Amino acid sequence: MSEDAARPVEPELLEERRGDSGQIVWLTLNRPQVHNALTFAMYERIGELCLEVNADASVRAVVITGAGGRAFAAGTDISQFRAFDKEEDALAYEERMDRCLGALEGVRVPTIAAIAGACTGGGAGIAAACDLRICTPSLKFGFPIARTLGNTLSMANFARVTMLIGAARVKELIFTARLVGADEAAAIGLVNEVVASEEALEPRVMEICATVSTNAPLTLETAKEALRRVRVQMTPPDGGSDLLIKAYMSEDFREGIEAFFAKRRARWKGR
Repeated sequence: MSEDAARPVEPELLEERRGDSGQIVWLTLNRPQVHNALTFAMYERIGELCLEVNADASVRAVVITGAGGRAFAAGTDISQFRAFDKEEDALAYEERMDRCLGALEGVRVPTIAAIAGACTGGGAGIAAACDLRICTPSLKFGFPIARTLGNTLSMANFARVTMLIGAARVKELIFTARLVGADEAAAIGLVNEVVASEEALEPRVMEICATVSTNAPLTLETAKEALRRVRVQMTPPDGGSDLLIKAYMSEDFREGIEAFFAKRRARWKGR
């Protein structure tokens, strides 16, 4: 048996309990070899864990971070999109995303995204669904889909990011496909704090967890739920399914996927 075959397979999502009494749930996206790109199973497990947290009165905070130090998460694993060939595939994917991010948004305790490096696509969606975002100077945040894949965001994701930075800035980020650095992210309210270094990230996040854990849990829970309801009011009941189908079923989306794997620039046709 080879050394690689004998080595145990690391789980894609590491789950720990931290703090003096284990009151902090610490989740690590654990695919550093692909910048922690998320599989469908990872999204599903995050959603399940959120429901478990809501049923466990001992939990006082949830932290999500990425392994390896180079990325929080560089979006969804693009290889999974190659199987999309009908409208139901696109709608089912975004429904899965909305279930996961909706569950994360609905966790009764504060949630913190501890971000180093790339935080893009689905990773940026996860961070936006958290209550607080603490980052290192290496942050690169955005949704560069107009340059990479040619798909679109769900209405719920547009609403979450719009609540953070406003519609004008969301349009500019989508239209230019650029990534926001740490200083700009702090200036526009995209992140709550920039720590001095990668090494400072975890201790600072643990410090914030210790602070929120001593505050009145029902005050935090009701504040979270009130703001979630505000966000829901911004999201139309149909979820913008016509927009998702238009983007995901396009020739451009297929071209974006193939261009990604060929490591070339996509040739957009607008259809």
